[in-house]
Amino acid sequence: MKNTKKWWMALFSILSYIIGIGLYFSSRVMFMKKKDDAFIREREIQAKRYIQAEYEALPKTALSIPSSFGYSLHCVWIHPHKSRKWMVFCHGITESKINSIKYMNMFVKRGFNAVIYDHRRHGESGGVTSSYGHYEKYDLAAVINELRKREGEDIIVGIHGESMGAVTALLYAGMMEDRADFYIADCPFSDFTEQLKHNLRSEVPLPPWMVLPIGRFFLKMRDRYSIEEVSPIKYVENIKKPVLFIHSADDTFILPEMSTDLYQAKQGPKRLFIARKGAHAQSYNENKQDYEQAIDEFLQEFVL
Repeated sequence: MKNTKKWWMALFSILSYIIGIGLYFSSRVMFMKKKDDAFIREREIQAKRYIQAEYEALPKTALSIPSSFGYSLHCVWIHPHKSRKWMVFCHGITESKINSIKYMNMFVKRGFNAVIYDHRRHGESGGVTSSYGHYEKYDLAAVINELRKREGEDIIVGIHGESMGAVTALLYAGMMEDRADFYIADCPFSDFTEQLKHNLRSEVPLPPWMVLPIGRFFLKMRDRYSIEEVSPIKYVENIKKPVLFIHSADDTFILPEMSTDLYQAKQGPKRLFIARKGAHAQSYNENKQDYEQAIDEFLQEFVL
């Protein structure tokens, strides 16, 4: 009788551990805490990266584009030029399209029109979960298709992505019908599994091998995709268009070696810019002149 009770207690403890770890891991991935939109706006205003009067003065059109997953994507078409050059901007996890305005400004000054939009579960777009590029790549495809439908098949389209947005752009380019002409990938991870291991080491007092297999299973059950699918390093060799990889040397959240690995795996036209300073997603904020020079050299060599 005592042995049976001990057996049941041990089984209950194991099941509780599995369920607890699985729910924690999958919820952490699916529902990562977002920054408040008002906070993002105020931060960008204080840093003078978002001058509200200048932004409001730009000719623009707000659009709601349907996602294939049943929600709407809130987009803004910014069209100050008659130019056939367009840029689409993909923001990072926890951010919103407001964070894309500083990059948009850089390209508007270079004669591009622009599209900024909120990813699923962010800003004014719908959607319940984040998938770090998996479902987001299909939404990006919807935006690109709408852009070409409205502005013509003969336009030049570039995609700039930051962090999750960079992963989204690379997965779109490497796994789907590639309807863009060039890509700028700022601080992407190369492999989601390795990125999660890196994050778990600083967040959970358990080795990744005790967490990841359980978390992978729960994520597959709850959000219907595998983390192995979210790995740009597996698909970057499929990208034929030019790619500029950007990273900060001081990035400890997503290590700069990941961009180096992606650069080395990419075949054909490519460039790599490692900024001298800046934490994660701070390459432009901390190295504005060098960042813009890298953009100009890339555009001059491969686009213009």
